[in-house]
Amino acid sequence: MPEPTFTAPVAPKRPTTLTAYGDERVDEWYWLRDKDDPEVVALLEAENDHTAAVLAPTEDLQQRIYEEIVGRILETDLSVPARKGEWWYLSRTVEGLQYPIWCRRKGEPDGPEEVILDQNALAAGSDYFAVANTAVSPDTNRLVYGTDDNGSERYTLRIRDLTTGDDLADEVPGTYYGVAWAGDNATLFYTRVDDAMRPYQVWRHAVGTPAADDVLVFQEDDERFFLGVSGTKSEQYVVLSTESKITSEYHVLRADDPGGEFRVVQPREQGVEYSIDHYGDRFLIVTNADGAENFKLMEAPVDDPGRPNWAEVVAHRADVKLDGIDVFAGHVTLFERAEGLRRIAVRRMADGDTHVIALPEQVSTVFTDANMEFDTTVLRFGYTSMVTPRSVYDYDMEGRTRELLKQQPVLGDYDPADYETSRSWATTADGERIPMSLVHRKGVALDGTAPALLYGYGSYEISIDPTFSPLRLSLLDRGVVFAIAHVRGGGEMGRRWYEHGKMLHKKHTFTDFVACAEHLIEGGYTSAERLAMRGGSAGGLLMGAVLNLRPDLFRAVVADVPFVDVLTTILDETLPLTVTEWEEWGNPKADPEVYAYVKSYSPYDNVAAVDHPALLAIGGLNDPRVSYWEPAKWVQRLRDRGTGSRPVLLKTEMGAGHGGPSGRYDSWREEALVYAFVLDALGVKD
Repeated sequence: MPEPTFTAPVAPKRPTTLTAYGDERVDEWYWLRDKDDPEVVALLEAENDHTAAVLAPTEDLQQRIYEEIVGRILETDLSVPARKGEWWYLSRTVEGLQYPIWCRRKGEPDGPEEVILDQNALAAGSDYFAVANTAVSPDTNRLVYGTDDNGSERYTLRIRDLTTGDDLADEVPGTYYGVAWAGDNATLFYTRVDDAMRPYQVWRHAVGTPAADDVLVFQEDDERFFLGVSGTKSEQYVVLSTESKITSEYHVLRADDPGGEFRVVQPREQGVEYSIDHYGDRFLIVTNADGAENFKLMEAPVDDPGRPNWAEVVAHRADVKLDGIDVFAGHVTLFERAEGLRRIAVRRMADGDTHVIALPEQVSTVFTDANMEFDTTVLRFGYTSMVTPRSVYDYDMEGRTRELLKQQPVLGDYDPADYETSRSWATTADGERIPMSLVHRKGVALDGTAPALLYGYGSYEISIDPTFSPLRLSLLDRGVVFAIAHVRGGGEMGRRWYEHGKMLHKKHTFTDFVACAEHLIEGGYTSAERLAMRGGSAGGLLMGAVLNLRPDLFRAVVADVPFVDVLTTILDETLPLTVTEWEEWGNPKADPEVYAYVKSYSPYDNVAAVDHPALLAIGGLNDPRVSYWEPAKWVQRLRDRGTGSRPVLLKTEMGAGHGGPSGRYDSWREEALVYAFVLDALGVKD
């Protein structure tokens, strides 16, 4: 096996010292932060060469898995057309092309087609390419879109004249997520970020004028808050949102008055969250105000929408979390969580009659699809489970009937009946029951001999729902049991689930995951010698913490863009996102208890001299969320202190960011590499 090439210089360049509560922290790898330094680039590229050399024996397996993935996917395909006004919008993919092509048809869903944005043409010559902030003007004659060619998540806005297909001269660089048209079809609102990648400004742009003439309309100076801008479904309001992890404030502007002043809906109150949508002469408000831990639905008149005028529409429920809503002319749909699963309820606005859409499988998930029309009784939703491919339905909210419009095609001999999905529960030391979603081929022996992969995230109230993946079949067909651990810190079981996995309760996330691994072993699904784990970003933190807690439980680990140098990062206010993260992890600069607690679990700070599982860590050179040096220095510390012989590998995407490769073929090839690493480490013979 080739020797690792990634070692610290004898005299580290540009170190930095952070001191808090008498604890002096010297970051000897601080010099890695200069990605323009040729030595940094050379080291990362040498690491990539080392990883490729170590994984060279799996190249045939990687290629077979890649071919399996491509062979299951209908490469030339199109989405279900979605209506807005007289146009039907859709996207198509073409065999051999990396990116989708966005199109529309006038009058009928199968009418003549016009291309409005071909991402492949735009991406020509770029190793990385992403599109965001797309919106068609109210008169349907213009399209605004943003492009990112390096993964930094800083987008250049452009405007396309859809009557000619040509881009206008307008070009607005350095924008972030969020864009909204005003009602005049000639005014745009967009966001910009500060040096810490925090969206803090909303600007107004007049079509046909240089970006230098754009007008700043709002600035958020509180570093805890992220600023966003969007339009309501009714197209009558432009909405400005400013939100921290636990507090919200919304401002609105009539879309027919683009030069006017935004007015606040309800001034911010620490710990009170709310979001709004427009319905007739009122705003509908989802909020946790007045102790509504799992949120409730309120309404208020648009002319005086402050909290004294809020009236209850749907009361708070202790056993059901209200995640959000969508509005229609006669109905509002409620996106809810109950018993760890997502569901959709439909409420008739005239009389409050409410029903939950029935789902065919217990372990499944449902989500809103393209619902751009306001005046309709038809809801379009998506449905999937770990054995059922993504399916798109139209649902008659009055008649309570549904029509399957399309199910994701899976080429080859895929039969859902050949696989089994289930829900299982692990019990922690503090008595909490942790749900897991599982899938495997029928007939897999549950005698401890099967290989298994356990996935987890557990932060920011994000739920990892049970969904279908045609890529995952390459694992399942080789006898792998795949499981998702719905640990505390996520949102699967309501707001309490999240609260009990953050701040000074964060370690619950890690011990929950350990309990799930132990449950799989005790239940005969696998053994410690045949169990791998995977997580990314904050899920990468989970991987690092569990690796330190129980390295004996796992044979292999995959950590995608892992947040593993937690304490150093959230002590450094110059880094992106640090200040906003204090409401998720705590502020170690201000509180010695938080400092000690974070230090006690931060993966980089707690690497022990033990025999570690095989590890593959993947970073992104242009990642603005988890800096590439975090996995780099963590890998080196694992190598320095580890006592075993299993490989500890680092792969850095040199032209990408947090989401990895942008093209679909590139992302499939990387997933094939990950699968081959896991299968090889678990001793699965192909």
